[in-house]
Amino acid sequence: MHILVLGAGVVGITTAWFLQKQGHQVTVVDRQNQSGLETSYANGGQISVSHAEPWANPSAPLKVLKWLARADAPLLFRPKLDPAQWRWALSFLGECTSARAAHNIRQIVNLGTYSRGKLQALRKDAGIEYEHLEKGILHFYTNPAEFEAAREPTRIMQSLGCDRQIIDADRAIELEPALKPIRNRIAGATYTSEDESGDARMFTQNLARCCAEAGVEFRYGTQILAFERAGERVLGIQTLTDGRYETLRADAYVLSLGSYSAALARQLGIFLNIYPAKGYSITVPVKNEEAAFNVSLTDDEYKLVYSRLGDRIRVAGTAELSGYSRNLNFTRCRAIVRRTAEVMPEAGYWDQAEFWAGLRPATPSNVPYIGKSHFANLYLNTGHGTLGWTHSCGSAAALADIIGGRKPDVDFAFSGL
Repeated sequence: MHILVLGAGVVGITTAWFLQKQGHQVTVVDRQNQSGLETSYANGGQISVSHAEPWANPSAPLKVLKWLARADAPLLFRPKLDPAQWRWALSFLGECTSARAAHNIRQIVNLGTYSRGKLQALRKDAGIEYEHLEKGILHFYTNPAEFEAAREPTRIMQSLGCDRQIIDADRAIELEPALKPIRNRIAGATYTSEDESGDARMFTQNLARCCAEAGVEFRYGTQILAFERAGERVLGIQTLTDGRYETLRADAYVLSLGSYSAALARQLGIFLNIYPAKGYSITVPVKNEEAAFNVSLTDDEYKLVYSRLGDRIRVAGTAELSGYSRNLNFTRCRAIVRRTAEVMPEAGYWDQAEFWAGLRPATPSNVPYIGKSHFANLYLNTGHGTLGWTHSCGSAAALADIIGGRKPDVDFAFSGL
């Protein structure tokens, strides 16, 4: 088939890769002038199966209430006169039960484990470089209550095959000596040796080049305006490129537009409960090699992730539910710098931090939409939230199987909207 993939982020590009590997003619459409320039641009860099506890869990409502008055809160809800925001928030509360959290952890872990394997196979197949490290991910806790609360999600993850081990502070320092400055404050940690890290933008852009060499067509600088339809079938997409209107047609279409997927889907009467969660990151040069980390880290109390990207340090996290603005909130930027400088003061040139903000396409459950829509030739691969990089290869491989009429080799609740 000829398939149009809408979106050139890490999810869209991996989708194009797996579709062309199965013999399809693929065209990727994106409004940017190259791939990986939106949410994939400067994210946290983790391939983190162990980062599977959804935001919506039994402890979340009280935390969100406590954080409402804090401009630097890890999860910040800024109420707006936006029905989509309030629908999302109410659905989020519905996902905060123990039963729903356990169900969602199962989906996230299963997809993550499958995806990590697909990434490793793709890496060998395509031979691409993206400053990846295979040194695991260490979650550290400076709040004893947060550490105790992590035990049950860890148990669930272990039962699903995620080798996330509970360890003490001494073992954490042994694994990552860069944490020595806060040794006396670490209440405990978990470590997942099979997790990885790497530069998502570098991966996306290098894979896009591999796709182009394999025959994938790219329509960059092309704004997607609307669907054309007849009954329950998509006939084409209306686009605008350099002032020129055009309708692009194909046999099938994949919606992978991140936070912008929901608005386009609504034109067809498809409701996707996706809302943008603005996340922040800093990127700084390494200052002292001996003081800098190599194991990717997660600071659970502050909801920050740390990845080593060659001679750079990337720290990302927090979520701001405040609409589609990408304006920087410097209070939140400074909070990331302050915390990271406190954890490892000599690791990086913190005063040279490069700030970035991107819109993560979050669902209330943190479980993405992958699969068929009720339109015969429209498929979904969107809503991955903070785990788009982690889940991209598995989501793409599974969707390629679904489009090809095969059952994906992963236990996951695929969409059928």
